[in-house]
Amino acid sequence: MTVAAARLEPRPALDAAVVMRAEIVAGHDGAAELMIRLRHANGAESAVTLDPETGFDLLRAGSAASLADLVGQSWLALIKDL
Repeated sequence: MTVAAARLEPRPALDAAVVMRAEIVAGHDGAAELMIRLRHANGAESAVTLDPETGFDLLRAGSAASLADLVGQSWLALIKDL
């Protein structure tokens, strides 16, 4: 996902989504990407994969010094200023 895609108006289902896990994964082209695992209010889980630039933007938005600092944060709060 790019910054432009993250800026799209979120769907209502994401309103209560929180970060469960964040990890660095290999993308299809071998470049590192940030995978965010979300838990939604209804208990469903989903994953979002971010390109490196957007991943660093997300870390800054969450005032996170490490990936572990993203856990428990609201997804909408993290992406609102991207």
